[in-house]
Amino acid sequence: MFMEFSLSFLAPCVLSVLAIHAWRQPGCRPKGLPHLAEYAALAALGVAALGLVQVAVVGTAVLSFIEAPASRALNANLVTSALVLLVAFIGWVVVRYSRTYLDGEAQEGRFHALMLATLAAVLLFVQSGNLGMLILSSALIGFCLKRLLLFYRERPEARRAATKFALVWHGADAALVIAALLLVANYGTGNLGEIATVASKIGLTWSSSLGIALIVFAAALKTAAFPMHGWLTEVMEAPTPVSALLHAGIINSGGILLILLAGLVQLSPGVMAALVMIGGFTAIFGAAVMLTQSAVKTSLAWSTVSQMGFLLLQCGLGLWALALLHIVAHSLYKAHAFLSSGGAVQAVASLRRPGPIAVPSFAAVLKSFALALVLYALIATAFSVLLGPKTAQALALGAILIFGVAYLVAQGLADLAPAELTKRTALLSLGAAIAYFAFQAGAQAFWGPALPLAPTPGPLEWALIVLAVASFGLVAFAQALFPLWAHHPSTAGLRVHLANGFYMNALLDRAIGGFRSEKAY
Repeated sequence: MFMEFSLSFLAPCVLSVLAIHAWRQPGCRPKGLPHLAEYAALAALGVAALGLVQVAVVGTAVLSFIEAPASRALNANLVTSALVLLVAFIGWVVVRYSRTYLDGEAQEGRFHALMLATLAAVLLFVQSGNLGMLILSSALIGFCLKRLLLFYRERPEARRAATKFALVWHGADAALVIAALLLVANYGTGNLGEIATVASKIGLTWSSSLGIALIVFAAALKTAAFPMHGWLTEVMEAPTPVSALLHAGIINSGGILLILLAGLVQLSPGVMAALVMIGGFTAIFGAAVMLTQSAVKTSLAWSTVSQMGFLLLQCGLGLWALALLHIVAHSLYKAHAFLSSGGAVQAVASLRRPGPIAVPSFAAVLKSFALALVLYALIATAFSVLLGPKTAQALALGAILIFGVAYLVAQGLADLAPAELTKRTALLSLGAAIAYFAFQAGAQAFWGPALPLAPTPGPLEWALIVLAVASFGLVAFAQALFPLWAHHPSTAGLRVHLANGFYMNALLDRAIGGFRSEKAY
């Protein structure tokens, strides 16, 4: 069943109206504006929640602005409505936090205007029904966010980070424009729901394949994938609410882009393979660098790089419902992590020291991985019997996740570990396996009907699956042994290089003219 209108379409309208009002009061402590901004964000959250209920009960909603080839401008289904609710909730939390965080700033009113406008653009992006709206809303996000990053424009670091962001983000937008022209020329439509259907009937041409590749390229840029990740780790000069909004919402735009065009992207096995390789390497690289960071917000930034790599990996494996679940979970976690980062610093300052870490031996690490995998195999078998067989991609992803738990199990099996720790880590491994398959089943039941199924693996897909599992397994094994070799003299240099991200950020520095940054304006 189709409707012509969804209540979720009102969410960006509410925010836009107040953003215009806030722009007229740019100064310090504008009368009543911080509270009005919070109320507007809460109203957007309310209509987003009602919109999700409406779609669940009545069905998909479409709103047309112009005729073919862009016949639908906004879409509301279970996928987009869930994303609208997520963005609106995080937006409300961030705006509420900003009310006190920005109190007394010289440009307080201007900040609220830009924050509301950015949220409105993100809400338009996740509800885009055609390529034109997708490109327009993406450009608006970049325009508004750059000015938020320049909130403290007197800081050279902030100006340099904003320049890098604009270079990467609008480079992705340019790729999307070219991709849209190629796809519309081939299939006669810019509608996101119709392109995949037409393409599956007609087939791919070299130009449409190039268009799909450009979409993936744009998604990789927007998710700060290696090697263009440097801008994401340098945006800490902006206020904390901006970091929270960026890392918890806007950075997911690349994954959302792929999910909205999942049916089209999945038609190209080569592009899917590229996603697996780019995403897998970015995830490993970001996680390794994160371990060497001492600053809380910088560590969180590298964690986001790793998580976005893992998101691309999930998309490349065709696990679209799990990728969407990852976006929801990561957004909520990372928003909380950034907004509470001050508490973490305070805890360290108050000398709350963690307990001793049990250092595992090589034999204990081997036992931990064996135990974690055995428990995982048992849970996978049980869920397969109860709910049906799992795809190879889903089983491989679960194995990758369980490797992370094996690190904790290794501590529990260490010679000096207390018996309580051993039991707790074993139960943690069991709980992680159960949670993975339970959440997977829930996500597939809720969003699966609106997303394509994972493709049947061919020789290329099997090779990439084996490579991904082996790579993550080796990294997790090395991490479990980290206490044994971390302070060895031969690894001191490696740690320094890792802490600097192997200096790949220098590529972006050179692209913007060395370490020069744009003038304050």
